[in-house]
Parts: sequence; structure tokens; C-alpha cells
Amino acid sequence: QPKDESDDFIFFDDSDDEVSVEPAAESCADDDCCAEEDTSTPVSLVVEHSSVTETNPTESSFIEEITNSAEIVTDGIHYFEWQIRGMDCPDCAMKATSAVSKNIAVTSCEITHADGLVRLSIDLGKGDLFKLNNILTSLGYEPDVPWMRLRGVTVESVLERQQCDIKSLKRLIQSALGILDVKLDGNNILIQTPNSLAPSYRSELELALERMTGSKLNLIEGEVSGLSLTDQRLIGASFALFVLPLVVILEALSTPTIIIASLGISGVVVGGFRMFKEAVASIRNRVLGFQILTSMAVIGAAVLQHWPEALMVVFLESVSGHLESSALLRAREAMQGGLDRLPQQARVVSLGQVKTVDVSSTTFSVSHSPSSSLDPSYPEPHKVPIDLVQLGNLVEVRSGELIPVDGFVTEGIGQIDRAPMTGESTPIRIDSGDFVEAGLVLIRGPVVIEVSAVGNDTKLSGLIEKVHTYRDQPPRLQSSVESFTKFWVPTVLVAGGVVGLLFGDLMMMLLLWVVACPCALLLAAPIPHATALSNAAHYGIIARGGDVLERTARVDLALLDKTGTLTSGHPCLDSVVLSDGIEMDEVLSLAAGLEQRSNHPYAATILVAASSQDVLPLKVTSISDEVAGVSGKVGRSKVRFGTENWLIDEGITIPKPLALAAADARAKGFGLSLLSKSKVALALFIFNNDDLRDGAVSLISDLKDLGISVELLSGDSQSAVEALGNKLGIEDIYCRGGIDPDGKAIWVQRRSQALCTLMAGDGFNDAAALASADVGVAVGSGESVNLEAADVLIPSKDPQILSRLIHLSRKAKKIVQINLIISFIVTILLVISVVDEWHSSLTLGVFVHEASAIVIILNGIWLADKGMSRFGLLGTLFKQLGVDCIEAWKSLKAMMLASN
Repeated sequence: QPKDESDDFIFFDDSDDEVSVEPAAESCADDDCCAEEDTSTPVSLVVEHSSVTETNPTESSFIEEITNSAEIVTDGIHYFEWQIRGMDCPDCAMKATSAVSKNIAVTSCEITHADGLVRLSIDLGKGDLFKLNNILTSLGYEPDVPWMRLRGVTVESVLERQQCDIKSLKRLIQSALGILDVKLDGNNILIQTPNSLAPSYRSELELALERMTGSKLNLIEGEVSGLSLTDQRLIGASFALFVLPLVVILEALSTPTIIIASLGISGVVVGGFRMFKEAVASIRNRVLGFQILTSMAVIGAAVLQHWPEALMVVFLESVSGHLESSALLRAREAMQGGLDRLPQQARVVSLGQVKTVDVSSTTFSVSHSPSSSLDPSYPEPHKVPIDLVQLGNLVEVRSGELIPVDGFVTEGIGQIDRAPMTGESTPIRIDSGDFVEAGLVLIRGPVVIEVSAVGNDTKLSGLIEKVHTYRDQPPRLQSSVESFTKFWVPTVLVAGGVVGLLFGDLMMMLLLWVVACPCALLLAAPIPHATALSNAAHYGIIARGGDVLERTARVDLALLDKTGTLTSGHPCLDSVVLSDGIEMDEVLSLAAGLEQRSNHPYAATILVAASSQDVLPLKVTSISDEVAGVSGKVGRSKVRFGTENWLIDEGITIPKPLALAAADARAKGFGLSLLSKSKVALALFIFNNDDLRDGAVSLISDLKDLGISVELLSGDSQSAVEALGNKLGIEDIYCRGGIDPDGKAIWVQRRSQALCTLMAGDGFNDAAALASADVGVAVGSGESVNLEAADVLIPSKDPQILSRLIHLSRKAKKIVQINLIISFIVTILLVISVVDEWHSSLTLGVFVHEASAIVIILNGIWLADKGMSRFGLLGTLFKQLGVDCIEAWKSLKAMMLASN
């Protein structure tokens, strides 16, 4: 018999035990038809005796009957993950993880604040998922998953089938595998389950519910007539704000104490409802949260009958948390990421379909839309879900498509863009026997690949798993407020009691609790952070919360990816070297004619160059892709455009000036292609594969001015990285090339041991490095994997915005520190005044508290940049707060109308 876990978590039941059951016919009328009823014997899930309090003989016998029934739930360790709301700081995540981990059923638990995700493993022989979700909900972190209604099933019909009462039925459903929460709303049954429930778990859950209800399971998204935790906080905050001036006016009019107290108590109870529940939950779960201090301050002010102070603390506690959590929620919505880099389907080729193909006869489109199959005579390969692809299968990939599997090329010749994986700035040629990775784009194809890894076994999936590993590690650096409150909360609670005992004065203890929780402290970080996040968004910078800004402010080493971050990742035409007697317009026209149907990066560059010179592409016939270039015919002459080695192999004569120019360009890290006609090379095209973005040089200069060291990382060759570093003013010793994704992550981890690091990158080869840095910045459009790993997204391709982010973060941190100093000084003065009995009431304390809160709010205006309205920036924050409060009251109105 497992240990009773009732003491390890706080269990709040929002009056679900009393449910008004309406006639079943009315509920079914809303559904087109009810599901067919199962006439089998009612069989329910196993519910342990220890998890149910025996309140009456009926319930006890019912539970005993369930225990003796056929078991559906399989004991053992199971893994679940789901999204939660309200998680807005690393400290919150660590405290929530600690609370959940204390449950005996939990074998591992990870809660991340950046994406609000819970990942845990639970031994179902010792507990169920509902208990763990209840712990989190009681701490203020409810599931961010939709409610699903059991269509065609009514509370009344299930009660009759199971012969039990409402409370037993609810507990029965809660104990099912994968159930986070249950609502019996009127005559409807609604459930919440984790976002991604494993197929085997889902099948088991469906079977359990079907046997429990006697109906074929049919889940549809439903609405619960209730308020979210956020709505409860905002309604409480606005109610407290409404009551506050009334209490002040009534006190000024010398209204009888009983009337003022009644109004004050109503404001404190309604306004501080969530705060008190979370404080009690913190105590029961042995987690010391800031809500404990604010609750004690409110209780102390209420006992002393100083209602304005109590109401002000209640209001500010609710508002301060909402300001920053709403900004973080918007950042999460803008930075959705994950495995969407991998296609969900693959084009599988039957063994009898594959034949050797003459690739030289295949032409390619300049667009990235999929081309035709390897040979039109083949039967069309069939698409299947990626989960059904097996090792050894043959998969066809066409031009412009993402490669869905890891494997070896068995048919066809093509080119892939490996820049996202390795940082190489030019496409790589692939042929039979070459290995290719899932998630890369096949620029030229088609090719057939023999599958060597699929799904979770691919290199990309391994990279994503590393991202999760690095991402889930708690941050090394605490925010200023976390560091302050970590010692302040226990100090105030203990010191207040000790002073009260020493002086034998209960009132003094209550006074100390009140004055030690200044309003300014509640706003010290949320106001500057929310203002800074709003300012950042104005410039297109999306950050995952104020703690990210604080870590960014401490950065002293920036590690920057090369391709796509500092460079465009697209080549540009640097120069053209001509043979004697050849005109520029002639070679541009010929090269454009050869490349106008190609999707090679050099092709687009040549077409742009020809267009800028008003040169029309020459008509070239019989165009075909070759081993390392493209060929065609102009009249009876054979023309070729490609690599130097390929042209030599084709017997092309290269004049000495072109050969010397090619050697010089190659030594400088440039890309090059030769154009020939009738066995003689006409021109050498030199390409700059590392075209610096505008602002890249200024970024490096700005970072150095800020005292931040810079290192350049890339999977490209060491010579190419050093060449770029020389342009940027970065010494060769700080340029590191030839680094694979794992190597980047290891290097960043190593550098992070002694320094506060920032890693910026754009390819998914940077994802693990972004996750392992103190601050990860996804630059550009943002690979989906990068968005999951990053703390900051900068969609703009202007590198200088990175230095703006650091400037803003340092400014915000400075203001937070000033606010904390103001709060600390105010608190110390008030504590001394209470101990030395300068005053025995809270009049002076309240005045100083509110004055310091106004100073804190006004401090936020200094985060506005030139050209931005300083008060307008704050006004925007409070306007959004007002809109959120109105929406919360609308939700309350809708709930009341639904109940009627």
C-alpha cells in the first residue's frame, strides 16, 4: 500500500463536488446523436484507497468495488509533458519543480520558464497525474491545454451506470491515465490531457473512459464556465482598486468602523484570493514564495485596521505579476519552434521502381517547388507518414524539398545546402554513396536515398534533444530581484517574530511585516522589465522575459556565427576576369543564358549582374546539369560554366591570366567559376561567398566599446573564417572554423564556465550552442529549432540591433538596481522607525510606501529611446492592463449568464 500523499500537496477543489445535474435529454439535444451505449459490465480504473478520503459508506463501498474490478491502468513509470500558464521567471520554475519533485510518485521533473513546459516521469503505482497538476495549479500554474468534452455522455447517465455520487465519479475520472483535470459542468463532462499524449497512452485512456461511461468515446473541444487564474487575479486587482478610494473617503468622513472594516475585508478577500491560495500552497509544499510575505503584510495591515495599505499591497501584487507574465506570453507566441523542420511525410519508392537514370538529361527549375520524379516512366512513388518509413527503405527527394531522413544516396546526382548544419556558404555536390542528413534542402535533384535513420534517430532529432538538455538546465545567473528576495523573505518573517517576542508586542510584529513589504519592491523589476520589453519590440527584438534582459546586461563574451548572421549567406559577384579580346557584355549574356533555368546560388547572382548592365541572356539550347556545372549549345559550339577542375577534366584550355587569377582568388577564400566556349575558357567569375551584412563592422566595434570580447564560430573552413575576421577586425586567434554543431555547443559551455556568454546564430546547427549559452539569440527569419533554443529572436537582418539589445538590457538592469536600492532604503527607515517607536501607526509608512512606488513607476520612462514618447511607453503598458481587466470581467459576466 503506497504512502498517502495528501500531505505533500495542497488540494483545492473549486466547488466541483456540488454539481446541478440536468436531465440527460437536454444535454443530448445539443449533440447530433448520442454515442452507442455499451452494455458490458461497468469496469473502472484502479483507485488506491490512500488517494480517497472515506466520507461515507456509499463512497467507501464504491471505491472498494472499483479496486476489485479489472485493472486498466498499467503500473510503472510513464512520461508526460504539457504547457502551463503563469510561469514567468527561473526562480518560479525552480520552486515549482521542487514542489512537484517532493511527491513520492515523481521520478524526475523538469519545468522550464522560457516555454512554460512541464516534463515529468511518474510511477503510476504510487500516484496519478491529477495530483501533480493540482500542486502546480495551487501554486498558480494552470495547464495551458484545451478542455475536451465527452460528446454524447452526460453526468447523469454515468452516475446511473456507476451507481455512485458526484465526488466519487469525479475522483474516478481523475485517476485515469493522462488526466490533468476534470470538470463536471452542468450535465457535461470535460477533461484536460497533456498536449502530446503518446498513442499508447491515448488508447489506454480512451478504453478506460469508454468502459467507464459505456459509450463510444467522442471528444470535442469544449468551454468551461469558469475563470482562469489570470482572470481571477485581474478581477481581484480591479476590485481592490475600486474599493481603495471608497475606504479612504469613508475614513475621511469618520464613517463607523464596522462599515469601513466590512468594505475593507471584502476588498482584501476578493482581491487577494489568488495570493492567499498561492501562499498557503507554498507553505504546504514547503516552498518559500514571495506571496507569503505579501500575505503576511496584508494580514498585518488588516489586523491593524489600516485598510488602504492592505488593499494597495493586494492590488500591486496582482498587477506586478501580470505585467511581466503577459509580455512573456506574447514572446512565447512569437517564438514557436520545434520539429517542424522535418517533413511529416516521405516519398517512398518501391524496390521495383528504381532504375539507373542519365541525370545529364534532366533539367531543373530555378524555383524551389518540387520537380518531377527521377524518370517520368516510373510509377509515382507513394507518400507515407514519416513514422511508417523503415530502415532500408528507398526515399525519393526532389529539387527544392527538405530531406526527410538520414541516409546514403543510391541514385541521382544533386546539390544540397549544408549551411544550416555546417555553416558552409556554398552548396555541396552529392552523388551515389554520399551521406545526407534530414532537414537539409536539396537544391538540385532528384535523388533516391536509402534510409539509415528516421524520426527520433536522425542527426537533426539528436540536435533537438541536445537543445532540450541544455535548455532545461537552470540558469547560472539569478536576477537582481531573485537574489534580493531569496534572503529578504525569510529574514523579514523570522526577524518580525523575534522582535515581537523580545518586545512582547504583537502590534510591533505586525507593523514590521507590513513596512518590510514596500509597494516599491513589488514594482521594482516588473515595471522596468515590461517597459524594456515593449521598447525592444518597437525595434523588432522579441525577448523571453525580464530575466533574459538581466542576463544580457551581464554579457562579457559574444560568440557569433558567421554564415547568415554576420554575412548574408548568399554569394555576390566580386569581379570578372576576361581573356584577351573578350567583351564583358558577351560573357555576361552567355553566362546568363546558361544559368537562367538553374537554382544554384551563383545563377541568381549572374542574372542580377546581367540585368544591372541591361544585358539580355543569350539563347542557349540543350542545357543540362553536369557533374560540377552546367553545359549547353550556342549554334554548334559547346558552352560550359562550372568549376575549374571540371573544365580541365573536359579538356578545356585555360589561358594563363585566368589560371593565375583563379589561384589568387582561391587563396583569398573566394568562390570561382569558369566560362568556356569551344574548348577555350573565356572568363573567370569570382564570387564573394561571405558578403558582409550592412552593420556587421559597426556591431563588432560597438561590442568592443561595451567591453565585450568577440569570437567568430563557423562550420566553414578556417581560412574562410579568418578572412572574414580580418574584415571585421577580429584577430585570427578568436576565429574558429570547421566546428560541427556538437563542437559549438561544447565550446560555448566551456567559455560559459568563466564568462557570461551570448551566442547568436541563424542555422539549426547553432541551436545547441544557443541553448547552452547564458543568452541565445536567433537572428534572421529564425530556424524553428533555433526558436526553441533561443532566449531572444531578432527577425531583422541588421546585426547592429544586437548591440541595441545589450544597451537596452544594461539600462534596464541599472534601473532595477536603483529601484531595489530605493525599496531597501525605504524599508530600513520604516523598520527603524517602528523599532524606535517613532510612530505607532502606519500613516507615515503608507505615505512613504506610495511615494516610493510612484518614483519606481516614473523610473520606467528612462527606458524610452530618443524619438519615443516616454510617458507614452508607460501609458501603453497600463492601457493593455486595462484591456486585460475588461476582458476578465467579460469572462465573469459570461460565466454568470451561463450558470443562469
